[in-house]
Parts: sequence; structure tokens; C-alpha cells
Amino acid sequence: MDEQTYIGEELDLFAEAINWKLYFSSIIQPYLGKRVLEVGAGLGATTQVLCRGTEFEWICLEPDPKLRAVIDQKIESGQLPKNCKTREGLVATLDVTEQFDTIIYIDVLEHIQNDHSEILSASKLLKRKGKLVILSPAYGFLYSPFDSKIGHYRRYTRQMFKELTPPNCNVLQLLYLDSIGMLTSLSNRLFLQHALPTAKQIHFWDNNLVPVSRLVDPVIRFSMGRSVLCVWEKLDAWQ
Repeated sequence: MDEQTYIGEELDLFAEAINWKLYFSSIIQPYLGKRVLEVGAGLGATTQVLCRGTEFEWICLEPDPKLRAVIDQKIESGQLPKNCKTREGLVATLDVTEQFDTIIYIDVLEHIQNDHSEILSASKLLKRKGKLVILSPAYGFLYSPFDSKIGHYRRYTRQMFKELTPPNCNVLQLLYLDSIGMLTSLSNRLFLQHALPTAKQIHFWDNNLVPVSRLVDPVIRFSMGRSVLCVWEKLDAWQ
């Protein structure tokens, strides 16, 4: 992910995927503490779903000035709670004295070339018992022209996340989500090879497939899906 501009085109496409955002947010919500750092906040669409306004502070870290301006406007207009603030820069540039209860990456880590260094830097910003929450696209075999076009370096598996576990942290949750959506992604990978899905396709997936995945995923014990979610907990304070 570039330090100043974000090349991904999926922000507008997925901004209205409300059912999907409500699904993963229902799993993430219990891990959100009082001081939250959202890395790569983009247009603030995920912030609108996750941030309840009761947190002490919600920092939207976004390196792209145009996207930060969009979030600032949403805060000013009341579309986002007043406890939200934008911050310029990257995780690696933050002072380690800034300690957070929760740090979240929602469809962001796959845009970062050195993901191991990124996770290590993030873990140093966590308080004791703080949570690091990451949601990313799953399975390398699903990597498609769409992934390449929007700047994804990789897609993840549960094993890859296990191997990324930073020192002094342990895994609390490791789940695949959206099993039904995975089938459509596989179809696109094998047959359609679309560089970008259409708005109509996104709406169909969000309105028709995500609700089914929400029922099916627990039945199959979150054993496969289009996305993979990992939650780490920091055991002790360290720098």
C-alpha cells in the first residue's frame, strides 16, 4: 500500500455491502475496546458499521489525504460519531507510547508488501490484553485479476495467519467467513476472470449470498470461506 495514495478500486464497490459488513462486525464487536486504531480506514464505510460512538477514541489511520478528507467530512456531518478522528501516516510511524485496546485491519493487510513487519509494529502499539483483529481475502488459489488490479500482494489462509503471530501474542479466533461467496469467487477465478465485479454482482452477493453464508458458516464450523478472520491477544506489555 502506497504511503500517500490508495490504488484499490474496491472501496466504492464494496461501500454498500451492508450485509457483509454487519456479518463480520457481529464477530468483531466483542473485541473492540475503548481506544481503537483502524488501519487503512479508507472511506470510513467500515467505521460507520463498527464504531458505536461509545468508545473513548476511534483513530482512523489513513495515508491517502483524499480519503482522509472524506472521513473528516463524515465526522463533521455526523455520519460518523464525534469520537472518531483521522490520523495521517502508517503504523510504523506511530509512537509506541500510543497504546490501543484494539487495532483492526479490514481488507488492508493484503495491500501491504511486508506484512510480517506491519504486524510486529502493530503489536507494539497494543496494551496488555489488547486485541489485534485482521480480516483479509482467503486462499491463494482464489487470487484473480481482480486481486492484482486492486493491489493485493496475496490472499491468506489460517496457517499463514498462525505463522504471522507476533511475539507475546496468542490467537483467540481464526475463522473462515462467507463459504457461499467463496464458491462465486472460485467460479470467477476459473471461468470468468473478471478484473472487477460490477455493482450489480456486488449487490447480488451482498443481498442473496451473504445471508446464506451467515447461516451455513457456523454449521460447517467456519472451515472455509471467501475471507479469513484472525484475532490475536497481547499477553504482556512489551516494546
